[in-house]
Amino acid sequence: MRIFISADIEGITGLVSWSQCGKPSGEHYDFQFARRMYTHDVNAAIRGAKAAGASLVVVKDGHNTGKNLLIEDLEEGTELISGYGAGMNGMMEGIDDSFDAVMLVGYHAMAGSASGLLEHALAGGLHRFWINGEEAGEIAASAGVAGAFGVPLVFLSSDQTGCDEGNALVPGLHTYATKVGIGKVSAHLRHPSVTGPGISEAAKEATLGVKKIKPVVYKGSVTMRAEFHTSDMTDMAATLLGVKRVDGYSVEFSRPSFLEAHSMAYNVFQLAARGRVSGD
Repeated sequence: MRIFISADIEGITGLVSWSQCGKPSGEHYDFQFARRMYTHDVNAAIRGAKAAGASLVVVKDGHNTGKNLLIEDLEEGTELISGYGAGMNGMMEGIDDSFDAVMLVGYHAMAGSASGLLEHALAGGLHRFWINGEEAGEIAASAGVAGAFGVPLVFLSSDQTGCDEGNALVPGLHTYATKVGIGKVSAHLRHPSVTGPGISEAAKEATLGVKKIKPVVYKGSVTMRAEFHTSDMTDMAATLLGVKRVDGYSVEFSRPSFLEAHSMAYNVFQLAARGRVSGD
């Protein structure tokens, strides 16, 4: 059995702030702690999958520039997809129809979720995001990419709000909450000695029950809408062919399939990010 893991950092054990969850820089002084906890949770999921018979686990480091996990610290035999800027599937780069199941480790709730720890949308400067008129976040987006290849999302670890979001999206999804958000940068945390075994057990049960869960499939043409924090970002995003400006802060676009729309979304986000520095 082949398992694909897409990992993010905000829903990881012990983390509550951007100073921890950013990247290796002076602004993010606690990043080394975050990196250790990130590895802790990913390894726990890998152990659970292997305990249930997984022959191969491939991990996509989906946080920031994708250079957070150190391959030497991952469970033996794990394959890692690291880095950023190439490929078509973003946080799901590397997924294909050869996998039996997908796990999302350390994901966060969508932007605006009440008590969602470090909740946000899919990219910096993005305020809110919709798929076919339904507000969505990274959980739905990644599940949709997996579903386009016929692969079910079977396990999610996050804060409690993220787990609730996943359960609403995927009937029968196995989830594990590493913490309960009190506000955006405050949470009631579970100790790593508890979350490690908890993630492993939930991932094991998810792997054993792969055939019970159906993929998330968006059929036919897909419309996505992105609302940015500032209008200069919208200015830039709206210059892309096929992207319609809805209002001062929002753009909308449609593509014949989910994968095409998802790939287009990343083009929109990247160009919009240039808008933030266009006035410098």
